[in-house]
Amino acid sequence: MFQIKNFIGGRLIDPRGKNYLDNYDPAIGEVYSYVPDSDEQDVELAVQAAEHAFEGWANTSASDRCSILMRIADLIDMKSDYLSGIESIDNGKPKTLAATVDIPRAAANFRFFATAAVQFSTDAHHMENNALNYTLRQPLGVVGCISPWNLPLYLFTWKIAPALAAGNCVVAKPSEVTPMTAYELSKICIESGLPAGVLNILHGTGPKCGAAIVKHPAIKAISFTGSTRAGKEIATVAAPMFKKLSLELGGKNPNIIFADCDFEKMLKTTIQSSFSNQGEICLCGSRILVEKSIYEKFRSAFVEETKKLKIGDPLQQDTSIGAIVSKQHFDKINYHIRVAAEEGGMVLSGGEIAPVNGRCAGGWFIQPTIIEGLPWSCRTNLEEIFGPVVTIAPFETEEEAIQIANSTEYGLSATIWTENLNRAHRMSAAVQSGIIWINCWMHRDLRTPFGGMKNSGVGREGGNEAMRFFTEAKNVCLKL
Repeated sequence: MFQIKNFIGGRLIDPRGKNYLDNYDPAIGEVYSYVPDSDEQDVELAVQAAEHAFEGWANTSASDRCSILMRIADLIDMKSDYLSGIESIDNGKPKTLAATVDIPRAAANFRFFATAAVQFSTDAHHMENNALNYTLRQPLGVVGCISPWNLPLYLFTWKIAPALAAGNCVVAKPSEVTPMTAYELSKICIESGLPAGVLNILHGTGPKCGAAIVKHPAIKAISFTGSTRAGKEIATVAAPMFKKLSLELGGKNPNIIFADCDFEKMLKTTIQSSFSNQGEICLCGSRILVEKSIYEKFRSAFVEETKKLKIGDPLQQDTSIGAIVSKQHFDKINYHIRVAAEEGGMVLSGGEIAPVNGRCAGGWFIQPTIIEGLPWSCRTNLEEIFGPVVTIAPFETEEEAIQIANSTEYGLSATIWTENLNRAHRMSAAVQSGIIWINCWMHRDLRTPFGGMKNSGVGREGGNEAMRFFTEAKNVCLKL
């Protein structure tokens, strides 16, 4: 069976310990490849390669770095259909979703930060004509990028691209659950002419490989996307070492629907924001709050449209809902559905394992699930489930909607549906979330900062915020 390799010093190599993990195709529930179970030895080798490459890469002109990153983007585009297929197999998501969202965005990440590198500016200040102050922004050195399994190449490249564009060398770890597109990126980097050691990709678990990256003294910054629990553990190790930290963590996002919304547009988008990628997106709206006067209308229409979603083979063009990424996560989601029932929730749609025939009969599929009748203080409404499970409930006033929306420890994103401009601004200011969408969902401008509040993380990704994170500011004062 095929063995994935690590990418260190410009070469594809086996892990030093020769140990591997099983990699499953979630749509069929079977192992289809093996993933390196990397450890501290592999991290040390990668850091050495990155340190060796750093001076040359940091001194490479911004325009030359831009050209190489643009070649990587072009190669991702050229291989888009192939990458979409392997991401679908690796992750369980519909291939159509990977082809229209994940892979194009991965290419866009490299393009955006490639061009940002040649436009990156700093500040200068005159001091009453007797001195000139200016800021130098220089790459940190070797940085660590650790990404999750739900949007494997999309989020992986969102971290790597700005780090490289700013002149850093990178030791990166994708999720061991979905390693294939990161492995293919290794081959694309070789083909693009990226200098050896500038990007090193290690495969392995968080407790072994990820932890070794976080605690390595030569790694100056950590950019991590994943669970709040893991983020706390990373901060515990990295903060005393004074590493720079960017943590994009969990979410329990409210979707607030007012009676004056564009109902048809709202309904279509709410189906997407609830169940895209099987609900395995940190930005999905898992708590739907509906103004009481349209609650019955919404509930009926939402249930009807949800039941139309086709669950099946991720490789088929008409599949809406694919497989859950792993057996462990499949069991977790089913457990939370049982908890919701114990808490008094009424399942309006779904709530069961979804039978799929043919090739995918052994896969891990769950019906998109809608639950009502739960108090907002219960576990189902407070804990991140990260699956195709949403709760719905009515509200009467803006104040009540705000109170419910802010009732969790999370503050990643929120969606607000209203045609009232004043209300939109009031709600946006009052809801405690780092990203607010009004009458839309998942519209992203890469120039804007991205990140959460409260236990949804610290730091911001995207735009100049990402470039600034991966650089060190140095003030220079020149006496005139």
